[in-house]
Amino acid sequence: MNPDALLSAAEAYARPFYAEAHRAYHNTAHVQAMLDALGSRGVLSPALALAVWGHDLIYDPRAGDNEARSAQVFGAWLATQGAVPAHMAQIRALILATQHTAAPATREEALLVDADLGILGASPADFAAYDAAIRQEYRHVPGPLYRIGRRKVLQGFLKRGRIYTTPEFAELEAQARANLAVALSKL
Repeated sequence: MNPDALLSAAEAYARPFYAEAHRAYHNTAHVQAMLDALGSRGVLSPALALAVWGHDLIYDPRAGDNEARSAQVFGAWLATQGAVPAHMAQIRALILATQHTAAPATREEALLVDADLGILGASPADFAAYDAAIRQEYRHVPGPLYRIGRRKVLQGFLKRGRIYTTPEFAELEAQARANLAVALSKL
């Protein structure tokens, strides 16, 4: 299958996942924002586009293995499309990089991670809407426990030497730090 046809098929396959009712942030708007961020910077490759569609395919706010499950499900789908094993391994590694638990190992991983975190450096209004959507996705968590967990996540990003590791996204750094500080002050 040619790359354009594969990407179109991936979008058609993934859209129902991203349309699930419990998704307030991890939906098609998030996917489109990532694609736009990578495209506007001139770095959107077919592999990155596929990884963007696959990275949050499975999203259960109660689970801790969403990226691994997304990589597995999307990888199985890629296999049915005749993708070669090396390409499938590349997409899997890209998806797993969005766990945000280790530094990206490749430039493509760094670009995908930076695009995934792009919302942190958005305008204060867009960041506030994102923050509210995350709270909605975690509405099952009582307020005090949510604040503890959210504080830990946001502080984790602030403690990094750099939130964005590629030159293409570096201009978002100062706004991301400001947004995170404001969000922390409200917890």
